[in-house]
Formats: sequence, structure tokens, C-alpha cells
Amino acid sequence: MAGTGEGKREEADYKRLQNFPLIRHTDMPEEMRAETMELCVTACEKFATNNESAAKMIKESMDKKFGSSWHVVIGEGFGFEVTHEVKNLLYMFFGGSLAVCVWKCS
Repeated sequence: MAGTGEGKREEADYKRLQNFPLIRHTDMPEEMRAETMELCVTACEKFATNNESAAKMIKESMDKKFGSSWHVVIGEGFGFEVTHEVKNLLYMFFGGSLAVCVWKCS
């Protein structure tokens, strides 16, 4: 049983070490990318235990700032294939294994 507690501690230490955003793929312009990334980090930190609320916050903010039809997926261990408007996709990791995908389609 001691091994289980140690494993959880190592995982928590890993997540703490990886507490920065890591962009996996994007085609957004630099300014939009920076704003979206900052918004994603803020939402994930604010709603650390509720991915649905974080996604809703990101979507509503993106709709207001950059027009409607934004979609957001937040979670661990998912794959995706989406059709999106050019220069409107961001796929990033935050906090170790938490992935955030933001895209716009019309």
C-alpha cells in the first residue's frame, strides 16, 4: 500500500512541474494565439476540478472577442479530427496531461 501513496505523490509532483502551457499545434496569428492561451490557462486554473465550466468560460469569451461559432474541448486522453476555419485552431496541454482544443467553424 505504501507504493500507491508514493505513486500519487510522484504524479502530483509531475503535474506541479508541468504547470506551463505547451502548444501542440496552432495556426492562429500570434496575437490571437497569446490571448487564447492566456484565457485557457486562466480558465483551467479557475475551474481546476470542473472541465465543463472551464470550456464554457473559454467558449463564451472567444465568442465575444472573435465572433461566434467557437468550440472547446478540455480533458485527458482524447483524440479528435475537426474541420475548422483556417487560422482558428489551438491545441495545447496544460498542467501535465490536461489537453485543451479550441477551434472555430462556420
